[in-house]
Amino acid sequence: MSPSNVPPVPNVPPVPHRVEFLRHPHPGLPHLTAWGIRIDGTDLRVLVAEATRALWGQEIDEDDDTPQERDEFLLRQHAPLHLVDDHDGARARAHFLGEAPPELRDRNTGALCLLSCPCGIDECWPLLAAVRVTESAVTWSGFYQIHRPQWGELPLGPYVFARPAYDEALAAPIPLAEDPLAPLLGME
Repeated sequence: MSPSNVPPVPNVPPVPHRVEFLRHPHPGLPHLTAWGIRIDGTDLRVLVAEATRALWGQEIDEDDDTPQERDEFLLRQHAPLHLVDDHDGARARAHFLGEAPPELRDRNTGALCLLSCPCGIDECWPLLAAVRVTESAVTWSGFYQIHRPQWGELPLGPYVFARPAYDEALAAPIPLAEDPLAPLLGME
């Protein structure tokens, strides 16, 4: 069949990704509730570590650390979002549906903080992304690190989640006793 005889490809909607929200105490600050995220079963911090590996490689002398130390650094660059006074999950539900408070948004782009700084101050070293919410879907796209503008948009996503499944995951976060990456981060 010649290229002119090939039938057009129908517009097939993307297969939605699966999101899980996780709740656990912050390891050093038990008054903070940590909200972690898994996309298609993988912790978002693992996805970010892989997306930023080459970028950090341009800034850090690899001879100074072992491969294990570099991997741990990449996983530790972000932490789950810390939300004070969120015992009922209301702040997290509003946040992840696009109603983030001003301190958890980029005032120039409107992007939301999805991951936090390990120090416990969300806006210190945030992972930001555009969050678009419609009746049928929630889309996370345009991931970036505000303190590294030279990196540009990170090679993550876009992630499209079916709205009903997203709402269900947000309404019933998985309760955990500790950070699921604790064994990889030497926190046991």
